[in-house]
Amino acid sequence: MSDLSLTILAETAGDAQAIERLHERTFGPGRFVLSAYRLREQVDHRLDLSFTARIGTLLVGSVRQLPICIGDTPALMLGPLTVEPPFRSRGVGRALLDRALGEAKSKDHRLVLLVGDEAYYSRVGFKMIPKGRVKMPGPVDYARLLIADLADGAFADVSGAVRPDWSFAK
Repeated sequence: MSDLSLTILAETAGDAQAIERLHERTFGPGRFVLSAYRLREQVDHRLDLSFTARIGTLLVGSVRQLPICIGDTPALMLGPLTVEPPFRSRGVGRALLDRALGEAKSKDHRLVLLVGDEAYYSRVGFKMIPKGRVKMPGPVDYARLLIADLADGAFADVSGAVRPDWSFAK
């Protein structure tokens, strides 16, 4: 982002409408049938682990993380990560990922799950989950189900169904 001054800030409740409009433009109405959105309907994302990217006062990107469990193991689900199309390929997504994962690790979270492109997310430590080890609560392309260990070996003995972490439920 050498040509633009990018600021990454913790998401606030006041950002919700602008972020929803960004998601609508970026992902369209089909996003509501995805497994990840089914989880988001049941538990709020963590504002302290979710971030916005701004250039001046213009919101150009957002990343959210919500509390989940894989089996009985607490984890976070990252997403959606979205960047306004004119600002893609300029480091905005990477800056949001770095901040989100860094904050999660600093708060002793050990695992982050997401549904996304392995080629993109492997650059920040995500890897494909072995087939059959984790079950999502609806349709998902399991080749896009990825995990990042924020602590060495955190995913070693973890398996099971993904569900909201009910201690944070709406």
